[in-house]
Amino acid sequence: MKRSTRNAQDTSWIRIVFVNACPRFLVAVAFLSISAGQIFAAESLEQTIDYLLNYVAKSDATFIRNGQKHPPEEAVNHIKAKYEHFKNEIKTPEDFIRLSASKSLLSGQPYLVRTADGKEMRLDEWLTEVLKQHRTEHRS
Repeated sequence: MKRSTRNAQDTSWIRIVFVNACPRFLVAVAFLSISAGQIFAAESLEQTIDYLLNYVAKSDATFIRNGQKHPPEEAVNHIKAKYEHFKNEIKTPEDFIRLSASKSLLSGQPYLVRTADGKEMRLDEWLTEVLKQHRTEHRS
């Protein structure tokens, strides 16, 4: 009889520990999962922004800001400076394009890009197409 009472107490103790520890464990796992997801999302955002900046830097295009023509390296430097300014507000690549590569904060004029074939378009539209193509290539 003593042995069955002891087994019942052991089983009861294990249940108490499990019931008390399980929710804490689940909360810890959920927290770690969310944190890891945010880290990977941030890395992915940084990688995508780097891709877009490199694309601009390596392009054979002229960038037009407030009516002035700029080579790719000047455009990248300007976009990077605006990125640093808006970094806390940028959560997606689309935010990056909208806040850092769309228009002049001083004049409100849209940034333009003139490609090697002479086609001129808004920089934000051009980069949005580049982003779509980049995403398509990375899905396959």
